[in-house]
Amino acid sequence: MSTPQIKVVIVDDHPMVAEGIQAILESYDDINVLCTLRTGREIVDRVEDLAPDVILMDLNMPELGGLSATEMILERRPETRILILSMHDSPEYISSALSHGAKGYVLKDVPTDEIKTAIDTVMQGERYLCTGAEGSLRPTPSDQREQLTGREQTILLQLAQGKSNKEVALALDISVRTVETHRKNIKRKLGISSTAGLTRYALEHGVLQGTGVQL
Repeated sequence: MSTPQIKVVIVDDHPMVAEGIQAILESYDDINVLCTLRTGREIVDRVEDLAPDVILMDLNMPELGGLSATEMILERRPETRILILSMHDSPEYISSALSHGAKGYVLKDVPTDEIKTAIDTVMQGERYLCTGAEGSLRPTPSDQREQLTGREQTILLQLAQGKSNKEVALALDISVRTVETHRKNIKRKLGISSTAGLTRYALEHGVLQGTGVQL
């Protein structure tokens, strides 16, 4: 019995990059490259129909960047594994990608077989950082507490402004159920049980700075 193929979508606004990676991956019998797309918006709109196992995602793209697209994709199809493909090896880029839900980070100049290794690793449920990316991350005391994702930070801001789950859902164009799930995760990660506690946390950590909100 043959092993099911891993369904992959490549999202990069540079056709030569996307086509080069596609050619590499198509040399593997267990990889099926469904398509290459050029913007984050395209993959967000098509992810449910395409149902990829893995998305190789560029960071900087027109219309919708890789980080925002990653969050939106995971809200629509949480089981999708997203690997960020980037030229940037700074810790800020890598940490941000992981906090937005990416399962791995691969630099575009890695040896070609490393992209396949990354895909296999995230398919096994593990995180993958290529050598250059792994080396640029330095653990800090703040890493000891589970970090909020970018979307969770946005929702925390909305909740701290006194908005209801329904109001947050409308503002961010997501379902009330999704807001409720994020709210539970935020409380769990921060060790806070009440909405008042979330508001206090937001004030103490500068989440509300520059918003013009008076609490």
